[in-house]
Amino acid sequence: MQRLQFRLSDALREKGQRLIPGGCHTYAKGDDQYPVLAPGHIVRGKGCRVWDSDGNEYIEYGMGNRAVSLGHAYEPVLAAARAQMEQGVNFVRPAAIEVAAAEKLLGFVPHHEMVKFSKDGSDATSAAVKIARAYTRRDLIAICGDHPFFAVDDWFIGSTAMHGGIPESVRALTVKFRYNDIDSAKALLDAYPGRIAGFILEPARGDDPQGNFLHALQDLAHAHGALFILDEMITGFRIHEWGGQHKYGVTPDLATWGKALANGFSVSALTGKREYMRLGDLDQWDKPRVFLMSTTHGGETHGLSAMMATLDVYAEHGVIAHLARVGERLRGGIERAARARGVDRHVTVMGMPANLVFGTTDQSGKPSQAFRSLLLQELIQRGVLAPSLVVSFAHKDTDIDRTIEAFDGALAIYAQALEDGVERHLVGRPSNPVYRTFNPRPAS
Repeated sequence: MQRLQFRLSDALREKGQRLIPGGCHTYAKGDDQYPVLAPGHIVRGKGCRVWDSDGNEYIEYGMGNRAVSLGHAYEPVLAAARAQMEQGVNFVRPAAIEVAAAEKLLGFVPHHEMVKFSKDGSDATSAAVKIARAYTRRDLIAICGDHPFFAVDDWFIGSTAMHGGIPESVRALTVKFRYNDIDSAKALLDAYPGRIAGFILEPARGDDPQGNFLHALQDLAHAHGALFILDEMITGFRIHEWGGQHKYGVTPDLATWGKALANGFSVSALTGKREYMRLGDLDQWDKPRVFLMSTTHGGETHGLSAMMATLDVYAEHGVIAHLARVGERLRGGIERAARARGVDRHVTVMGMPANLVFGTTDQSGKPSQAFRSLLLQELIQRGVLAPSLVVSFAHKDTDIDRTIEAFDGALAIYAQALEDGVERHLVGRPSNPVYRTFNPRPAS
């Protein structure tokens, strides 16, 4: 098979590394997350396809780190954003669309009474943490250690291996519990009595909550005077239009939203019960004021218009059902191909249909970045860009079937690498985890 060429991508990659720390503005998109034989930069996308700077075409499954649920350049959403941009995007007083957007989103979150918009998920989760601390007058935040990302801000990043520049005193204010392990949460409350302001977690990641876990954790938090916060950045508008809280029948005190909320446009939201959200209000007087998500661009009109158009598509079409169906089709096809190639113990598909990921292990069954890089490399060569297996409304059965064919070919190479060594098939170095304290030392 003739290898794809990345001449223009490589030139852009070199320039980007000189000008931008990490070469891009999201670590998950960095060169260290991909094999050497990978597109460096994307120039356009349409539906579930993207084209790199060398003109190579791919079926894409990252979907903007899960932010694009309808498909790239989805015309009804673009039309709404264009029309609003003609009216101006930012004013000295609130835009009228801010009220309409708040009303529409709260219609999808029926148990919450107030919402504040911003531009990225970190704004929303950090605001929720701030409210919890202000309301309870406590400092500690308990995060689910099984969920990989909550915010770029110090309260979370300080808990990872990539904590450079964050004081130890700040890092000590975040503690961890385990998903589906209520005893781990009880242990935190015993270890830090009267000190935990809130518990924050995703409603689900790869597995459903077991043994009434979400309800039990909420009851435990409330019994100890802490708030219960759900991060719906991924689950919202992927596993249910109203989020994981509706699917699992639990109402958090606060919830955060983003990613699929506006089909890739920059909109995030914090929703919650008035009792807590009012700390950022103009009328509350009995507690200190909270500086709550006050951003210059939080109310940008075209983003809110894109959000409203996205919600209309969800209301009028079976987006959630489509995501579940094509995700299951993709999972089943990859698993059949893995069994046929004899690598089903080494390449596994995990998660919920709309938000699948895959695992890769070496000959000994240990997770392997080298084998992950090899699988990515071989998929890219076959026209599939899949750091994850995140589907969109634009993925059709023909796209899924073509992807399964690409996996079948890539898994044949994987099987060979298990026999004669991954280094014989992987071009260049393997990828690396994002959260690491030091970069690898350059080869001499």
